[in-house]
Amino acid sequence: MTTADDTGALWLRRYHPADADAVRLVCFPHAGGSASFYHPVSSRFAPAAEVLSLQYPGRQDRRKEPCVEDLGRLADLVTEQLLALDDRPTVFFGHSMGAALAFETAWRLEQKDAGPLTVIASGRRGPSTTRAEEVHLRDDDGIVAEMKRLNGTAAGVLGDEEILRMALPALRGDYRAIETYSCPPDRTVRCGITVLTGDGDPLTTVEEAERWQDHTEGPFRLRVFTGGHFFLTQHLTAVNGEIADALDLARSAPAS
Repeated sequence: MTTADDTGALWLRRYHPADADAVRLVCFPHAGGSASFYHPVSSRFAPAAEVLSLQYPGRQDRRKEPCVEDLGRLADLVTEQLLALDDRPTVFFGHSMGAALAFETAWRLEQKDAGPLTVIASGRRGPSTTRAEEVHLRDDDGIVAEMKRLNGTAAGVLGDEEILRMALPALRGDYRAIETYSCPPDRTVRCGITVLTGDGDPLTTVEEAERWQDHTEGPFRLRVFTGGHFFLTQHLTAVNGEIADALDLARSAPAS
């Protein structure tokens, strides 16, 4: 029998202990990504922040579970996990698919008056912008080609057939989730949104990143970096600075 605590441990990874009064940072991985991508973030901000990194089904120790191929359903499941936690000031950080998932989760939590104070959306165009994308319909070689184009996977993984075959089902499932995702143009969150984007990202133009402004009733900020889709790996200090600023605001937020 799986208990609620067991389920939470499957979904939410805590790599470092946190102070009892720590604010919370929830990290949402990109398509094909795993919780461990954010281990350095946890190391950077713990123990002053409780850093939780999501582990979606279908990867690493959850690879035997089917991927969730609908972003709305995935947001529902993540929302359930976060509602089970104690109440404390919270910041969301999501990259690429994770940015859209963070937004959808924030919107769901706000319906229950439990939303985050800020969503930091990295490497993703505004939720209601659309493109014709069909990476999830490609064969395995086509998905690998996309991974190389975005330079989001270490060359060692791309060259290791066994590891790559293990990763491909999660990649395909995540691509299906994000490429079939549709957001109503009038869907907004009350919390602030900070958007980080690369000026050479083939998946998001600066103009498309600006469209996040249409989806918040709170403060909006856009910061453009040099680089492509995974610009954040080139600008770790600056990206961590954005997270630090959001966490500082969370610490100073009045108690609800």
